[in-house]
Amino acid sequence: MGIVPGLKVSHSTTGYVAGDRSMNVLILYFVLGASIFSSFAFLGGPGWAYSRGAAALYIIAYGAIGMVPFYFFGPKARALGEKYGFVTQAELLEDRYNSKLLSGLLAILTVVVLIPYLTLQMKGAGLVLNTISEGTIPVWLGAGIAYFVVLIYVFFSGVMGVGWTNTFQGIFMLVIAWFLGIYLPEKMYGGIGPMFEQLINSEFKQALTAPGLTSGGEPWDWWGFSSAVLVSAIGFSMWPHFFMKAFAAKSDRTIKLTVVLYPTFQVFLVPILIIGFSAVLAFPGVTPADSILPHVLLQMDLPVILIGLVCAGTLAASMSSGDAIVHAAASVGVRDGLTKIPAVDTWLQSGDHERLLIRIGVVIISLIAYYFAVFSETDIVSLLLGAYGGIAQMFPLVFAMFYWPRANGKGALAGLIGGILVTLFFLYNPEFKPVPMHEGIYGLIINIILLVGVSLRTKPEEVERIKRYTGF
Repeated sequence: MGIVPGLKVSHSTTGYVAGDRSMNVLILYFVLGASIFSSFAFLGGPGWAYSRGAAALYIIAYGAIGMVPFYFFGPKARALGEKYGFVTQAELLEDRYNSKLLSGLLAILTVVVLIPYLTLQMKGAGLVLNTISEGTIPVWLGAGIAYFVVLIYVFFSGVMGVGWTNTFQGIFMLVIAWFLGIYLPEKMYGGIGPMFEQLINSEFKQALTAPGLTSGGEPWDWWGFSSAVLVSAIGFSMWPHFFMKAFAAKSDRTIKLTVVLYPTFQVFLVPILIIGFSAVLAFPGVTPADSILPHVLLQMDLPVILIGLVCAGTLAASMSSGDAIVHAAASVGVRDGLTKIPAVDTWLQSGDHERLLIRIGVVIISLIAYYFAVFSETDIVSLLLGAYGGIAQMFPLVFAMFYWPRANGKGALAGLIGGILVTLFFLYNPEFKPVPMHEGIYGLIINIILLVGVSLRTKPEEVERIKRYTGF
């Protein structure tokens, strides 16, 4: 399923990275859905509901609004990509702001934030196979098996392999999630209503009061909850593996219709959270919380076939994001990073080497992420939430690219660098935060101030370049 679709597109870089711009609504819907709702959905989502209660609702909150910017940005990016040959997010920004340095910086940022995201998927795959085999399959081997399969079809087929496997995996995930979300409460409590009645009358009652608990078991405050929703919603459509699908869409209508339909994918998260709530009273004290779903399956008297299908659904969630991530990271790393090195660019111009180099990048990035998946100890949702702070710093640049003609390259560079540095500072020094907001919000404040201030104090970009993007 992953390899055959790649045989039907051209052997060019555009075919490998953008699928010759041929994705229809069905494939785009599931690519965008399955590539965002990943290991964190089947493992981190139930884990947060199990350990932190109402705090897990932030996932539904940001998912419901995170696609709105793409309704406006997506068609513009697709049209420019078709006209000028762009296939990555950074290529758009480089052309609009006339800055190769910005392109290189975005390539570095993309790879740096996508590797933890890919690591998250590998950890999820390894955790499922490790837990379900009661430790017989170590995490390193489980992750290796699952992502060797991903590596094969991404290497050979590029984005179309990602598209068709994600469609199948997305449908499979939806079926499994709803089955478990209804079946587990029914079997353990007699239904979803009785389950929540027992939870309300238990010691877990505090966790059901919004905004829930922190990872340490203390009440989470509204600063933390609302800023987590905001930074995740802002960063949602900025993920390169997500944004790049605009270049693969068949038409503007395809993108707009996908965005309108996309909130229906959030329904998938309702049973996911119910799974976590169902385990609170029945299986207390499970650590790490991310392993609660496979743990529940092992403890209950379920048919082996059913357990296998559920674990396959969880692996599908991991792999359907991991394939899009490694494909995007390699594409951006080569197109917007390595090609800016004169010697590499000269070599690429001498023959059809770019597609080969991207494939090599797929292998290298997979190996780097695999290394971190085996040796890092960070919990799954925290890993994702931390990465959102960095990727959200792209939003002011993308917004200004289309809607503020006065924005220029110097302002974009200053804003991006300032925003990332501030985000990193508060990430590693949370005690200095004036209020306990997500560090990405502080980064965005500085980002916008620098983008606007520096742009107004320096020379604007040439008029013809601006007209291509803003129409002004």
